[in-house]
Amino acid sequence: MMSQSAIFVDASFLLAIGGHRASGTTLRASFTVNYESLIEGILRTAKDFSGLENLRIYWYDAAKDAIFTDQHKRIGLLPGVKVRLGRISFNGEQKGVDLKLGLDLVGIARNRAASVAFLVSGDDDLAEAVEEAQDLGMKVVLIGVEKADHRLGVASVAEHLALRVDSIITLPEELIKSVFVKAVSWDAEHVSQTANIANAPVSVKESERGVVEAHLVPKPGAPKPPTPALLNQRPKFQAQAPVIAPAPADYQLVYSSTQQTSGFAGGAGDDMNAMDVAVQVGSSVAKNWHASTTQTELQDLIADRPLLPAEIDRVLLKDCAQRLGEWKTDLQDVRRALRVAFWEQLDQLT
Repeated sequence: MMSQSAIFVDASFLLAIGGHRASGTTLRASFTVNYESLIEGILRTAKDFSGLENLRIYWYDAAKDAIFTDQHKRIGLLPGVKVRLGRISFNGEQKGVDLKLGLDLVGIARNRAASVAFLVSGDDDLAEAVEEAQDLGMKVVLIGVEKADHRLGVASVAEHLALRVDSIITLPEELIKSVFVKAVSWDAEHVSQTANIANAPVSVKESERGVVEAHLVPKPGAPKPPTPALLNQRPKFQAQAPVIAPAPADYQLVYSSTQQTSGFAGGAGDDMNAMDVAVQVGSSVAKNWHASTTQTELQDLIADRPLLPAEIDRVLLKDCAQRLGEWKTDLQDVRRALRVAFWEQLDQLT
């Protein structure tokens, strides 16, 4: 087996953690990334640990119809980097990314092209691929982002995966702080400038840098933007006070053989804290999204109220999971509070 390493990066995992730390949300439009410095930092971390030269960095992400975006092309043109794309499904989920990563990991091990694999991911679906690569003689090292208050010491890594890798190392904290930068900010002036955005007779397309490129007049016969009178007729999505059932003061693991669910039971105060966090997350996502949106996108969103696009809903759930953990984010009251807070904050902004 060749004495060199190969690096496998789940971009969605890494960008979600780094972006959340920089901007408070996983919404990609809310932060920018210095990909050159990030990839150099990953390479340096891997070499410092193993002392081996690197075969290649495999960069896994998803895009509509698995077509390269300008960002993916930029990353793919970096020396020693191969971009592998999955698809984004109708409901906003990644499809094929974990499968491609797992097959490549096992394939490199089977072909004896590298002796050590560095895995930047936290998905427990990769555990079986890790074990298969190990059975073929490859060492697998997990590269995570440090989180001191987590029992594993790293952020957003499934315990099922952590138990199967050979070692866990972390990216330097200064690297994460330097390569992830908040791209948009919310302020009162921005709100005043866009307060009547739903009334705009034309749509405005903005470039990624926020520069207005064109004014597009609606085509003849196309549906007109919703008027204030029409919007006022739409029922507002109102928050409902959560009903908190009595519970023991101490935490305990709860299993249910009848409902086939499991989770933790906590005190009422803990439930209230979760609801407060959900409200904070929903408001934050609304501010960040509103600061980077276009008139057309805002009009389309309001027209479908109270439904949220899949990509926004997934950002809400990801951001909440960063604060509360996956199991609390699965609670229906928490999910409802997230969406209600998003709409209420958007009402204030528009």
